Amino acid sequence: MNETVKDIIAKAKEGNQIAYSRLLDMFWNDVYGFQLKRTENENDAEDITIQTFSKAFDKIKTYNDDYLFKTWLIAISKNIHIDLVRKRKKSLLETRRNEEAIQKVYDDSLSMEDQLIQEQNLADLLRDIKSLKPHYQEVINLRYFHELSYADIAEKLNEPMNNVKVKLLRAKKLLAEIIRNRR
Repeated sequence: MNETVKDIIAKAKEGNQIAYSRLLDMFWNDVYGFQLKRTENENDAEDITIQTFSKAFDKIKTYNDDYLFKTWLIAISKNIHIDLVRKRKKSLLETRRNEEAIQKVYDDSLSMEDQLIQEQNLADLLRDIKSLKPHYQEVINLRYFHELSYADIAEKLNEPMNNVKVKLLRAKKLLAEIIRNRR
């Protein structure tokens, strides 16, 4: 049975983690490519994309399906980029506003990526983790080897918890892809 984007969004609105993962897979390249053209900087494009999905998942219940989901994501992404530019123009001493606490989006079931990662030999897994970008290595290390909660990771990295969740989701997907390609 082929699910439509509307079906997946409806499940995401109910807090279904697999639906969040599928939306991330479906639209990551669109948002990242859009921001890469705007910023001409891979790190900024990736950070803005992570923030875009973080904000979109946090506000998914406000999404109006009269508009394309991709259009909604791009609009969020544009606003995040504009905010970033404004922040950089301001003094470095200015502190960022605290973000609202976010609702837990993870359910108890393991994703396909989690299952694949758990099946790996530790030495192979560590080697594969080292092939990720440093910020992805860090969240994987803190979550799975130091067994920190999302809140603790967010505090340690001085990042909003939703950014940590999206970054960890992306890291797991990239790691699962590395593992699959090695098989």
